[in-house]
Amino acid sequence: MPTAYLAAEGFESQLQAELGLAGPAHGRLLLSDEDRASAWAANIWHDCVELPVPSIGEAAKALRAIQRNWAMYAPLHHRRASLIQERLPHVSSRPVVFPAVAPTAPLGSWTLLAPDRMLAAAHCSSPFANGEVAFVEDREGPPNRAYLKLWEALTLLRRWPQPGERCLDLGASPGGWSWVLAKLGATVVAVDKAPLDPRVAAMPNVEWRGESAFALDPESVGPVDWLFSDIACYPTRLLRLVERWRASGLVKNFVCTLKFQGETDHEAARAFAGLPGARVVHLHHNKHELTFMC
Repeated sequence: MPTAYLAAEGFESQLQAELGLAGPAHGRLLLSDEDRASAWAANIWHDCVELPVPSIGEAAKALRAIQRNWAMYAPLHHRRASLIQERLPHVSSRPVVFPAVAPTAPLGSWTLLAPDRMLAAAHCSSPFANGEVAFVEDREGPPNRAYLKLWEALTLLRRWPQPGERCLDLGASPGGWSWVLAKLGATVVAVDKAPLDPRVAAMPNVEWRGESAFALDPESVGPVDWLFSDIACYPTRLLRLVERWRASGLVKNFVCTLKFQGETDHEAARAFAGLPGARVVHLHHNKHELTFMC
């Protein structure tokens, strides 16, 4: 059965290059005979089936016979697809209040390839419709919007730093990620040559070290439960940093942003994905970047 890969909006070319697929797409949806991991797919539809759907009622009936929850992707035949979706059980799309784990109920995806032909997959990689998650935002506390990336990563991990855990935030300024971690009750060592936003620096469980993240000696920090990095640097340089901290044995968990400057470095992304226990994803709140979680 084919697999479908849904690209995040604006990143279709990255997904095509990663998968080596140059064929026609259905909107942002790429079809392949192979089922494999993909960092650039916002959602992967596993074990797709094509169904004849001669009517709107028959289409909804066919989906309900497979499972309850379905998300629509309709780059074509949108009106007809919407009428089908209206006949399916409602799936909540309310913004997430962080901290919260991602939904666990199976969420399938479907689209109309033609007015009378449907492509559907009961099992998908993302617990959110089309890989898109919205949060109830905090527009007053954090110094920038980078916090949304970290909220999303931790939501997908289904766990986050707990009160009393020790976190290292590399390249922390102005402090959006440190703010998230401190609000969770963790102790934060924020490392950046640039100072933190005064509101973050004033948080009682945040310690700022005005140093280079790349020159930092792991032994000078000691054991940490989490290492976070949202540093703007070439991914190969970040990989060397991560490998050094992994070799130190001082870190239990990693969450890092791979930021691409110019061309996408697919080789570096594959190197990150090849690390033991690694997961590399394009978050809904990522730009031309990926998130490494380990």
